Amino acid sequence: MGRIKKILFAILVVIIAIQFIQPARNKSGQVLQTDFSTTYDIPQDIFTLVKNACYDCHSNNTYYPWYSYLQPIRWQLDKHVQNGKKHLNLSEFGSLSSRKKNSRLKEMSNSIKDGTMPISSYASMHKNARLTEKDRELLIDWLEKTIAGLK
Repeated sequence: MGRIKKILFAILVVIIAIQFIQPARNKSGQVLQTDFSTTYDIPQDIFTLVKNACYDCHSNNTYYPWYSYLQPIRWQLDKHVQNGKKHLNLSEFGSLSSRKKNSRLKEMSNSIKDGTMPISSYASMHKNARLTEKDRELLIDWLEKTIAGLK
């Protein structure tokens, strides 16, 4: 067996072996009393937009597509989810102080305004997460009205 074949075989063995390393899934299966949806009276159309564009990375309930079972893709997805939850966890939103809620709502509005959220790599793979200009306007309007109501 030539040197290149040995290297390719070793790479194949490593790729197969890492498939058995499956981290815990971010899926609690329940809506907490502290969930964003229970914290505010959110119109259904607004909540649908938030759920489709935000909840997979910013909550305790991630929907995992088929390709999430493949390593190292799964590790990258988990890294995105952990990072997203670190910045904003919509499942625990109600447990924040009023000041932090206000701050997070402003961050959400600004991220939607400047187009940094949802991230393009997520939106490209999830059709429901793609926000139209009208969707962005609806979300920003609702967020700004909610922020004004907190003052």
